[in-house]
Amino acid sequence: MSKILKIRARQVFDSRGNPTIEAEVYSKSLSSSAICPSGASTGTYEAFEKRDKNNKKYLGKSVLTAVNLINTKISKKLKGFNVHDQERIDAILINLDGTRQKTKLGANAILAVSMAAKKLSAKIKKIPLYKNFLVKNNFRLPYPLMNIINGGAHANNGLRIQEFMIRPDKAKNFSEAMRICFIVISNLRNLIKKKGLSTSVGDEGGFAPMIDNNEQALDLVVAAIKKSGFKNGKDVSICLDVAANELFNKNKYSIHSKKYISVDQSIKGYQKIINKYKIKSIEDPFAENDWMSWNKIMRSTNKVQIVGDDLYVTNLERLKKGFLNNSSNSILIKLNQIGTVSETLEVIKFAQIIGYKTIISHRSGDSEDTFIADLAVGTDSNQIKTGSLARSERVAKYNQLIRIEEQLGKKARMNKIQ
Repeated sequence: MSKILKIRARQVFDSRGNPTIEAEVYSKSLSSSAICPSGASTGTYEAFEKRDKNNKKYLGKSVLTAVNLINTKISKKLKGFNVHDQERIDAILINLDGTRQKTKLGANAILAVSMAAKKLSAKIKKIPLYKNFLVKNNFRLPYPLMNIINGGAHANNGLRIQEFMIRPDKAKNFSEAMRICFIVISNLRNLIKKKGLSTSVGDEGGFAPMIDNNEQALDLVVAAIKKSGFKNGKDVSICLDVAANELFNKNKYSIHSKKYISVDQSIKGYQKIINKYKIKSIEDPFAENDWMSWNKIMRSTNKVQIVGDDLYVTNLERLKKGFLNNSSNSILIKLNQIGTVSETLEVIKFAQIIGYKTIISHRSGDSEDTFIADLAVGTDSNQIKTGSLARSERVAKYNQLIRIEEQLGKKARMNKIQ
């Protein structure tokens, strides 16, 4: 048995320049570390992120209290436990916190330790991390949902929709998927330049031109796909993250323009752009507690991937409610929404049993940690969201998936999206 000797944490920085936690778990001769990500557009029901709100030296954003809790309380509690017993480690962390949303220790502290333990277990076993999850044979690579235009909370432009993404549906392998995305992004950059707009990027690496009309952004994406020699809706599909929590007020939504309109009008707006732009996936089309509207859009659309993010926050109870309500057909998976690796895997397993697509996702405040790339392969998740082909904290995950594909060799194959 490989026992945990100690755990050490430190305050590091994420891709938005904010403090976050890195935890390192030690066994007799080896150690592994993991960095917890942080979201900007967050759901109410997400696990709690512990920050030092009264520490003016870091503008209330430091995580030094959480770091200290790992170095003292958590390290002492987990010392001597089997590093391969992930469920027991996570159960101890959950019980040590003792709150519903992990407010005592902080989900950021708990998750950093949970991820580091999983990494160390794989290192001791001398296996790649992706082989230490649910799947043991026949590994498949996910399709990238690549963010190419940023809006909403991820950019300073006026776009209502938060993410405009592409998915290379006809790619036969992951390397080909990346090549397709590279070509489309390169052509999009040139199109934006020709319009005299800025090619600076948002938090997740997508372009953030100063435009304020969703259809203007969609027209740019369609033009880039066409210029690249691909067919929109066939070779490459457009996918959206609306983040409707940010666009909701008194049972009305301002998704399609700055004007707030009814749910039925909003659905008509969705149907219009789905038909016009051949949209294949819509994430968070309505707010996190608006269950009726989610059910309505599911009944109003055909062959569209409806993805719950803020709706589910990687929480099994909320996923079960959504399933009974027929709220969606897919779920976004974010480790820090729930706070441990074991709980995340439990949600993935249930989602796949009920026939939902599972999409592994980064956060807008991310790091060089590539844990989610291995998680996507190791759980047979058919898609991954990890930003654009820009900013090293995003590209690091794509590069890890390229390495995994190389390791798998002739056995490597893409997952199914239809």
